[in-house]
Amino acid sequence: MRYLACFLLLMAVNVQAQIPVKEIPAEYGYIVKIGQQVPDFDLTTTDGKTIRMADLKGKVVMLQFTASWCSVCRKEMPHIESEIWKKYKNNKNFALYGIDMDEPKDIVEKFAKQIPVTYPLALDPKGGIFYQFAEKGAGVTRNVIVDKTGKIVYMTRLYKKEEFQEMKKVIANLLK
Repeated sequence: MRYLACFLLLMAVNVQAQIPVKEIPAEYGYIVKIGQQVPDFDLTTTDGKTIRMADLKGKVVMLQFTASWCSVCRKEMPHIESEIWKKYKNNKNFALYGIDMDEPKDIVEKFAKQIPVTYPLALDPKGGIFYQFAEKGAGVTRNVIVDKTGKIVYMTRLYKKEEFQEMKKVIANLLK
C-alpha cells in the first residue's frame, strides 16, 4: 500500500512538472495569479443549467471568456471547438465553458450558431464573472485552465498560436 501511495505521489509531481511555468505579462490585465484557487461563482448556460465552479473540483476546467462582438474570439473559438472540445467532450474529467460577457441569451445563442461551436456557453451579466479574473476594461479574449484541485495553472490572452498550442499540452498533461 505504501508503494502505491508513493507511486501516485510521483505521478502527481510528474504531471505538475510537465506544466510550463508561465509569467503572465501585466498587460494581459489579469487580477488572478497562476497557483491561486479559482474564484467560486455560478454559471448559467444558455440552456438554463446552473453550474457552480466549486462543484467542478476533480475536473480539469477550461474557462473561455468571449463576446459576439470580439473578432479575436471569433478567430479562436473554431480552434477551441475542433482541437479541444471535440477531443475531450466525452472525458468525464474535463469541463469547458465559454463565458459570454454581458450579452443577452438570444445574442449568445445566435453567436454560437454563427461560429459554430457546440461547447456550452454561459451568460455573464455585467461581466460579474469576468471581473473576478481581469481588470475593468480588459479585453475578453482569454482562457483560464484550472486543475483538478481548483488551482489556476495556465492563462492566455488573445489568440496566439504558440500560446494556444502550449495550452493544449497543459490540458493533455493534466488529463493524464
